[in-house]
Amino acid sequence: MKIQRALISVSDKTGLVEFARELVSMGVQILSTGGTSALLTKNGVPTTEISAFTGSPEILDGRVKTLHPKVHGGLLFVRDNPEHQAQALENGILPIDLVVVNLYPFESTIAKPGVTLEEAIENIDIGGPSMLRSAAKNYRSVTVVVDPADYSDVLENMRDNEGATTLKLRERMGIKVFVTTSRYDGAIANYLNKEQEATSSLSLCLPCEARLRYGENPHQTAALYGSFEEHFQKLHGKDLSYNNILDISAAAELIEEFDEPTVAILKHTNPCGVGSDPDLREAWDKAFATDKQAPFGGIIITNRTLTEPLARAISEIFSEVIIAPDFDPDARALLQKKKNLRLMRKLSSIRPANAEDDVVMRSVVGGVLVQSRDYSPELEKDLLSKVVSVRIPTPEEMKAMLFAWHVVKHVKSNAIVYTGADRTLGVGAGQMSRVDASRIAIWKAKDAGLSLKGSAVGSDAFFPFADGLIAAAEAGATCAIQPGGSLRDAEVIAAANERNMAMICTGVRHFKH
Repeated sequence: MKIQRALISVSDKTGLVEFARELVSMGVQILSTGGTSALLTKNGVPTTEISAFTGSPEILDGRVKTLHPKVHGGLLFVRDNPEHQAQALENGILPIDLVVVNLYPFESTIAKPGVTLEEAIENIDIGGPSMLRSAAKNYRSVTVVVDPADYSDVLENMRDNEGATTLKLRERMGIKVFVTTSRYDGAIANYLNKEQEATSSLSLCLPCEARLRYGENPHQTAALYGSFEEHFQKLHGKDLSYNNILDISAAAELIEEFDEPTVAILKHTNPCGVGSDPDLREAWDKAFATDKQAPFGGIIITNRTLTEPLARAISEIFSEVIIAPDFDPDARALLQKKKNLRLMRKLSSIRPANAEDDVVMRSVVGGVLVQSRDYSPELEKDLLSKVVSVRIPTPEEMKAMLFAWHVVKHVKSNAIVYTGADRTLGVGAGQMSRVDASRIAIWKAKDAGLSLKGSAVGSDAFFPFADGLIAAAEAGATCAIQPGGSLRDAEVIAAANERNMAMICTGVRHFKH
């Protein structure tokens, strides 16, 4: 059926005037409200105010204007149902064939610093979602547009079909409405839950960014949802895989621990080498020296523009993904010679302005676990007050312990990391026993030809017994950083003192399951 009448009421007026002009040129009558009507009239687009159409004024400061039988009847009546036709005629209800609505900016409102609950509530749209849902429910007869980006598609479809739209387009637009209103309602519910300190529910609705070839393994299906592309831009290479995306996320979280120029190498989300140096090529050497086998097929990330000397060093091994805030032209040209290598630009910090808004979700049988992300605010000035050993760490040892602390929280538990002041020396990840994690880290360092003499050892959780600390001391570590909190803390501290080790108990655990 040819579109004869359109109802337009939008908050985002991008491209609206041009769109409405095209509709009018096709013989469509425009109904509109408030600011939308004023904009169209100002630009010479003929429009009928909704109050004139319904015969009822806008009331309650505009809260009630489209909640009217002539609006929702015009959207909902089934066109080929004789009873509906008769009731529409009897009640003076005219068909509305096109609805163009986008919603009050609730999410951008609550993102503003200092927004009040009252301001947030005033930006909860009522009429908009109601019209959208009515139109989407009756998509067999009504075209509904919720996104200005779809204006051109609708106009093209109408031109190709003598002023009508296809069922396929109306179905697609209708589905988009329910996705949008679901996400909108979820944002409101989550805000009010937080504002009222309630824990009644969690609402989640994310757009699908990409269908992936498969999941962790080829027999598993997978897709990416959310706003990943707001944080990373692919510059070169094949499509990202499920595992690539997990690794990229882990790499970004790790690199944001460091302010100084740093290069990190990860495999299966675990750091296998991290190095810091003003010269990125030197930083790479420090990271790569930790483990020269694991980086094969791994992920490399740096927090500075990737230079040509670093690109030459990296190109000597096979990597899946390389991530940087930017790439020197020569470096990019060199790396792009590898057609399968993905080059990713990290566009911004992954941390939101308010850390409380950053949550981690994980599916479990029958539900979802939700927690705040593991940010650690420990700084050198704080840690000095947490020395539990007789000997105070030297400035160099303090740097090494902080380096270990930044890395170990990103290693799967049980985790042990040996470091110098600017590099990893040995990494032990994901062991059932903390002593075994330490043994693996020591073995990896020995295998790499690295001495642990004078190193720092970092543990993501407390040493339950003194044996883990003793093993570290025997390997050459002179200082240790760990959360503390074991029933045998006194024994562990005594073991450190007996070996003249400096030790800090942070009081903060960094399990990573």
